[in-house]
Amino acid sequence: QVQLVESGGGLVQAGGSLRLSCAASGRIFSINTMGWYRQAPGKQRELVALITSGRKTNYTDSVKGRFTISRDNAKNTVYLQMNSLKPEDTAVYYCNADLRTAWYTGGMDYWGKGTLVTVSS
Repeated sequence: QVQLVESGGGLVQAGGSLRLSCAASGRIFSINTMGWYRQAPGKQRELVALITSGRKTNYTDSVKGRFTISRDNAKNTVYLQMNSLKPEDTAVYYCNADLRTAWYTGGMDYWGKGTLVTVSS
């Protein structure tokens, strides 16, 4: 059973920083793309950042220059460094991984349960 567990969320004032972590565990053959998504109350879930196995990255426009995604393949862990946080960053942040559980299977999406980030003004 594959598990993704996020950590690092919490309450921070505007302008502050947080670092989110997500560790994947279980039956994992290989991890392809990993990413962070977020969902604010009343809004659709949106992609925040993603990183490929080759460490190419993509960010949504609203976080470019403020957030940095990275990964440690040896630890099956993805990180999201969030700087200069704004109240509009408040959301539940979800970790996502496209991974294979065996050599003969294709990639499948797995999700963490989410971690709440609250940015006060």
